[in-house]
Amino acid sequence: MVNGRVDSVGGDRTASRVTRRAKPPATPLARTRRARQLDAQLAVGYPDAHCELDFTTPLELAVATILSAQSTDARVNMVTPALFARYRTAADYAGASRTELEDMIKSTGFFRNKTSSLIGLGQALVERFDGQLPGTLADLVTLPGFGRKTANVVLGHAFGVPGVTVDTHVTRLVTRWGLTTHTDPVKIEADLNAQLPRAQWTTFSDRTIFHGRRVCHAKKPACGACFLAPLCPAYGAGAGVVDPEAAAALVVGPERDHVLGLVGLAP
Repeated sequence: MVNGRVDSVGGDRTASRVTRRAKPPATPLARTRRARQLDAQLAVGYPDAHCELDFTTPLELAVATILSAQSTDARVNMVTPALFARYRTAADYAGASRTELEDMIKSTGFFRNKTSSLIGLGQALVERFDGQLPGTLADLVTLPGFGRKTANVVLGHAFGVPGVTVDTHVTRLVTRWGLTTHTDPVKIEADLNAQLPRAQWTTFSDRTIFHGRRVCHAKKPACGACFLAPLCPAYGAGAGVVDPEAAAALVVGPERDHVLGLVGLAP
């Protein structure tokens, strides 16, 4: 039992048996404990979580991450094979035809701004970093198209440097979990950095993003099929669906059977 509720990753394993919401953690220590409990259970739910953007080099990941703004990873992955075949180096982006580049990335949205960022990125890398993407946060955030979110994605997945990626999914979920009261991404990142071991920063982000895409949706979270329900102060709040069968129908992704199995709802 957790806060008077059946633990959905052990014991009865049935999310529908939750009797009341978990209390929001009220102190920094309580938030740290809750963050680490969530991290441990996310590891059970999504042991193979990863960045879902396709890439083979740090530059490719940087480009894909810039393109993913206001778009989906699936859409970006449809665009990047041809893009990466055409533009292989920073110098290629620096000298790109704006019209050609805009046409290639148009379907990702905001293509004019993204084209400016990619050309500017190529130029900055050629002029300041010998055409190579730097591997530090301080350098990355000085580049066109980069903020802390993009920098942490690249650091964590291309350079093996841990970093918390505060995207829309992470922001939504850690707020629902009561791990932060902030809305500013930099402050949210600082809260999570303080709560989690540094080695877990990247994997926690990946697993939280997986959970946000598959279960804890923005408009209609699948609360009744969620293995984190016993730890969630937002269980059933708002548009959250608590009926197990109705919630199960909302769960998506290749891990669906595994995730449902954790709460006794496997097909």
